[in-house]
Amino acid sequence: MFETLQKATLDKIFVLMAEYAADPRANKIDLGVGVYKDPQNNTPIMSAVRKAEQRILDGAKTKTYKGVVGNKEFSAGIVDLALGGVVDATRIRTVNGAGGTGALMILMQVLGRARPKGRIFISDPTWPNHIPLAENANLTVHYYPYFDPATRQVDFGAMMKVVDTLTGDDVVLLHGCCHNPTGANLTPAQWDAVVESLQRTGAFPLVDLAYLGFGDGLVEDAYGVRKVAASLPECMIAFSASKNFGLYRERAGVAIAIARDAAAADVVSSQMQNIIRGTISQTPDHGAEIVRVILEDKALRAEWETELTQMRERMKRLRVKLADAIRRKSNSKDFDFIATHSGMFSLLGLPQSVVEKLKTEDGVYMINDSRINVAGIPEDRVDELADYLIAAAG
Repeated sequence: MFETLQKATLDKIFVLMAEYAADPRANKIDLGVGVYKDPQNNTPIMSAVRKAEQRILDGAKTKTYKGVVGNKEFSAGIVDLALGGVVDATRIRTVNGAGGTGALMILMQVLGRARPKGRIFISDPTWPNHIPLAENANLTVHYYPYFDPATRQVDFGAMMKVVDTLTGDDVVLLHGCCHNPTGANLTPAQWDAVVESLQRTGAFPLVDLAYLGFGDGLVEDAYGVRKVAASLPECMIAFSASKNFGLYRERAGVAIAIARDAAAADVVSSQMQNIIRGTISQTPDHGAEIVRVILEDKALRAEWETELTQMRERMKRLRVKLADAIRRKSNSKDFDFIATHSGMFSLLGLPQSVVEKLKTEDGVYMINDSRINVAGIPEDRVDELADYLIAAAG
């Protein structure tokens, strides 16, 4: 049986994780894997999460299934968090996903059923997993320009030249905030222009909302997704609680579908439930229940929001410190863009040979496209990292 198979290509992030773990050097720096790190280089359990988890443990009476749609109260809390009431609830249907990736999988599968072999336009560059998710859903991947490697900012003109040509049968995948891998994000005015284009062309928006609260704030980061949802008759949103609640391994996500009316929304809901039943049968609940408890408890929610603000502000501080250190040491503004980006990532624009040199000679690990996880920057070694980057890039 297995003789017909060839070895599959492993995800480059997991390969890098293994290389980092095997590196015996004490001074190595992990800027690769996309998880939040605290000053001790740990991915912490948020205090609000720990309290919610204890409350669940103390009160739990069963481990039976929640049903195919999952934890409805969790989903309702996320819809309110992401959309803030800008859409009539009768048009919204939700199911839980196994993380944000699971939510994307469900939504793309529905779109693949609605438009078999249909075109989905994805930003160039994008999170690499977007591509196999779309291909596995029977969608045909195309790209729209997004990032200008010269300015290290969004190439909005080039992006809109493609977006403006889309049709009513096309899907466009948009990063809701904190673009992965670039860290360069659309402004509110640019979001307005994207929505105006979608209104004209009828193209269908799918928003990947994986980092809400990691950029400028919960409300500020929701501008784009709320503009899309409030302005267009149909859209889909994949929400992840992995980053903003620190629930990476718990796989808590929500697939949100907004239809023209309640009848159409019921049809989409039946399709989402059918996909869940035919793939994972039932959705996981532990992470979903943690988020539900936090969002429904005023004190825990306030505690969570305070922690999230601290995480966000730390990443902003690290951005400024690294950009300032490079400018001070090199007398060059070439890396000032790091301070203007937002979210967890920045794309440095370094050649793969330089990325490899940083890894082998200096123990600085980043993805081979030179994406760095800003949260992985050791705050007490910013000057040292600046020296490595200046020497390697020079």
